[in-house]
Amino acid sequence: MDRILITGGAGFIGSHTADALATRGYRIRILDNLAPPVHTGKWPKYVLGKGYELLRGDVRKKGSWRRALRGVSFVYHLAAYQDQRLDFSTFFETNTVSTAILYELIVGERLPVRKVILASSQFVYGDGEYRCAHSRGTTFYPELRSLGQLKNKQWNILCPHGKKARNIPFREDQRVLPTNSYGLSKFALENAGLRLGKTYNIPTVALRYSIVQGPRQSPRNLYSGALRIFVSQAVAGVPITVYEDGHATRDFVNIDDVVKANLAVLKNSKADFQIFNVGGGRAYDVLDFAREVKEITGSPSEIIVGGFRRTDTRHAVSDISKLKKLGWRPRFDTERSIKTYAKWFLKEGFEKTLDRKNLLGLRKGIPR
Repeated sequence: MDRILITGGAGFIGSHTADALATRGYRIRILDNLAPPVHTGKWPKYVLGKGYELLRGDVRKKGSWRRALRGVSFVYHLAAYQDQRLDFSTFFETNTVSTAILYELIVGERLPVRKVILASSQFVYGDGEYRCAHSRGTTFYPELRSLGQLKNKQWNILCPHGKKARNIPFREDQRVLPTNSYGLSKFALENAGLRLGKTYNIPTVALRYSIVQGPRQSPRNLYSGALRIFVSQAVAGVPITVYEDGHATRDFVNIDDVVKANLAVLKNSKADFQIFNVGGGRAYDVLDFAREVKEITGSPSEIIVGGFRRTDTRHAVSDISKLKKLGWRPRFDTERSIKTYAKWFLKEGFEKTLDRKNLLGLRKGIPR
């Protein structure tokens, strides 16, 4: 059976994808650097004892790639540098340059790789497209909200005439306007992979994930967002903190649905050289999501609304109709994501390691 390489395979999406591929008979090779904060320097137990070939290495280094690519038929390049840190160059070194190295080796060493699947992100869209109801349906792509607007608690994206604009779900063919280094590096990754793949006849697919949720989402990783933060705060009994007015909307998608999307594009030639949104199919108010976490966990925590972060988007919801044409559908809602994550969180004993002081300071985190 074919061997599949999964970079970042010790992580959240990668390990679940490995499990699903293994049940279908594929041989799995994982390349991961096991670096903190996501990992502790050791292989997590959920990838051990399963017959996977585990390679510790760095996707920024040709030597790691060269070892990992031997005898590989398919590549899921899921390794990424995440969050909204200020070391801008690291995003491009890890996310974009690593992708260039991958294609460089496939082409230069004539490796028999039959398809590459790239992990991209909803973050490439920035705030996306908006429509003004009072201007004959005029659409526009807003820049990042100004610091003054946010300080004045003017949360909504406004039309030129000052009225509230209506957001339009992200489409794969629309203009993109990333607001941070993570989104910029992911968009560059897409362009590099799709262009090089097309030029050198290496079938390539880019998947723009929405906010993926479920077990194995590291509580140590700030980027893991609202589920991790809200569950951690709820379990610790400290206030659950929500930014802005709580009515920013997000598109949450369950890990099991994401894995099915990953598999759906593997052998389908109609997916080649295409970009697909992978989302949950509906918008959730962040405040409503916080309330759902509080209810499901039975937490006494109060929910505190307010504050902001400069590079957050107001609304982030993806149109998933393109991927649906391949026969994929999201099946699971946020209730499943919260229940399975909270169960895993407690089973792993993460509640024993919670630092109440840090949790109280998570208003500086990423409630996405």
